[in-house]
Amino acid sequence: MGVPQPAFYIFKCEQSSPPGMPKPSCVNPQTQDLFQHLAQTLMQKGIIATVQPVRTACLNRCNVGPVMLVEPGHFMYAGLNKDKITRIIDEHIIGGTPVEEYIIPGELWDAPISPETMQQQMGR
Repeated sequence: MGVPQPAFYIFKCEQSSPPGMPKPSCVNPQTQDLFQHLAQTLMQKGIIATVQPVRTACLNRCNVGPVMLVEPGHFMYAGLNKDKITRIIDEHIIGGTPVEEYIIPGELWDAPISPETMQQQMGR
C-alpha cells in the first residue's frame, strides 16, 4: 500500500510587495502569520496528513487579499484572518460545506477557461 494523496490542497498566497507598490499585498505585518496559523490549525486538528498547505506566490486577487485557494473545487477565499481560516478548516475542509460568505465575489473569480479559449480571445 502506498502513501495516500492529500484530499485537499490549500494554496495560501504569500506575496509580499515592497513598500510603495500601488497594489495591496497578501502578506504585510498584520497578516504575515496566517500561513503558520493555517498549518498549525491543521496539525492541531490532526488532519495535516490529508490536507496539504502550500505557500504560493501571487494569485492575482490582490485587491481582496489575503487570499487562499482550496482544491479540489477551485474555492477562492478572500479577506482572510485567523478566525476565518479556522472556520474554513472546520466547515469546509472537515465538514464539507464551503463558507460562502468568505468566497471571492463571482465578478472577481469567474468560471475557468481553457488555455485554448484564452488564446482565441486574445486573437492568437
